[in-house]
Amino acid sequence: MIWFTSDTHFGHANVLDFCNRPWDSVEEMNKALVDNINAYVAPTDTLYHLGDFSFKMTVENARELRRHIRCQNIRWIPGNHDKDWSQPSVSGTFKVEPQIAVLKLENGQKVVMCHYPIMDWPGLGHGAIHLHGHIHAPFEYNLWNRDMRLLRYDVGVDANYYRPVSLDEILHFFEGVEHRHRVGREEWMAMVPPEDE
Repeated sequence: MIWFTSDTHFGHANVLDFCNRPWDSVEEMNKALVDNINAYVAPTDTLYHLGDFSFKMTVENARELRRHIRCQNIRWIPGNHDKDWSQPSVSGTFKVEPQIAVLKLENGQKVVMCHYPIMDWPGLGHGAIHLHGHIHAPFEYNLWNRDMRLLRYDVGVDANYYRPVSLDEILHFFEGVEHRHRVGREEWMAMVPPEDE
């Protein structure tokens, strides 16, 4: 089975307040997020982590925390707060992916993954799904994308009840949505909700 997550921010105490996370300490958060991954993702599954694995932790401590995650195949896409997981001292902790990675499904559909949300991604007009993190959005953001017929989904823990989300869940979420074709600048601007006055 294939799973996705992002923006765990292991070790980052400020994210508790910044994102209103429901834990009293960074230690509680770290344990709960690891437990949630282990509860859903089997050791033989594949987990794509779309960046910001940790923040305010040494690379050695982050590597030690990763050892508590039972999944053997974690593929990591770099985020803006991440360590360099390709350096020799920690190589092998993750399978390191490029900043934009593409997963091609058996039916030919593409899943385009990046830490950052993209306005126009490869295959948008052909039904490609874009997965990202970075913005720590609530789940309503994913609903808004679906309402706008945009196959774009925030896989970050803050948008998914602090747990990974499966490929099957994402495909089901967009089932029946007639995706947009290429979107021009004027259409993008029209989709942005007006600011409160």
